[in-house]
Amino acid sequence: MSHKGNVYVIDDDPTIRDSLDFLLGSANFDVTLFDRAADFLDSHSGLGFGCVVSDVRMPGIDGMDLLRRLKAHASPLPVIIMTGHGDIPLAVEAMKLGAIDFVEKPFEDERLIGMIEAALEQGPDQTKGDSISAEIVSRIATLSQRERQVMDGLVAGLSNKLIAREHNISPRTIEVYRANVMTKMQAHNLSELIRLALRAGILRA
Repeated sequence: MSHKGNVYVIDDDPTIRDSLDFLLGSANFDVTLFDRAADFLDSHSGLGFGCVVSDVRMPGIDGMDLLRRLKAHASPLPVIIMTGHGDIPLAVEAMKLGAIDFVEKPFEDERLIGMIEAALEQGPDQTKGDSISAEIVSRIATLSQRERQVMDGLVAGLSNKLIAREHNISPRTIEVYRANVMTKMQAHNLSELIRLALRAGILRA
């Protein structure tokens, strides 16, 4: 059986590297491991098209620096950032810098595999059509004023509790508004909502 595509894993934790090597190898990806972002950057110009899966917090060049350097070199490689719990604001910033998605540790194996498959399907010449952006703007237009406030808080990296405090309403009510926002925006998770906000110009890259 042929490989699904290349995956480049960057993480300073050997346990995480070994775990992802096994998981993604079992899913029929061709996996290359790097323990430092610097090592990846030294060799990435000679690598074939593939998906980069990088930790965000690493010594030396961290995930954010990696994104900045890849962006400066107009790299076509899609990047998925792995974050720890509570790193949502950092994940938002990562997506502004060009990451196509982020996943919180611990993550579901199938979710990460699905993200990688979607990234590889886009190919090196991903395009962003105006018609898609217009569709996203039309979804935003269906939000009520309160739902828009909640959406703005979510894509800014605020927790339900902080959004509730800012607008003087209960966290439980925020949960209801949040569910409405996700439904109307047709977003399955927070990272997808952030991508939509970027495409619509709510968040500036």
